[in-house]
Amino acid sequence: MITVNHHGPVPPFEQIREQLGDLIRSGTLNSGHRLPSIRQLAGDLRLAAGTVARAYTELESAGLITTSRTAGTRVCAGHGFAEEVQHAADSFATAAQRNGLTLEEALGAVRTQWPLNSEPVDDVDGTQRPRTA
Repeated sequence: MITVNHHGPVPPFEQIREQLGDLIRSGTLNSGHRLPSIRQLAGDLRLAAGTVARAYTELESAGLITTSRTAGTRVCAGHGFAEEVQHAADSFATAAQRNGLTLEEALGAVRTQWPLNSEPVDDVDGTQRPRTA
């Protein structure tokens, strides 16, 4: 589920936070899904428990997970990407892989388009709403 590059420039806690956040937003981890305990995930990833605890703390601060002694650490509701975004991401990822792009190259393609499309979006009913990340 989660992998950590121990030799990369991104700190391990940030890799965990980012990957879990992506899994939650993509719907891979649904509302109520129980995450491994801090000790369990730390052992699986060969990291210090404090590293995993920091990632969990940041996810909890962002409202993506909740922790209790009785229920453990669980995914909170209401943070998934819209179906339209999921479909577009799937189509883009498939096209990027088919064209031999690395993940970083594909993300770069999105970044180059982002400023061009940063204006508010018209909803179906004609009202404008700001784009959300």
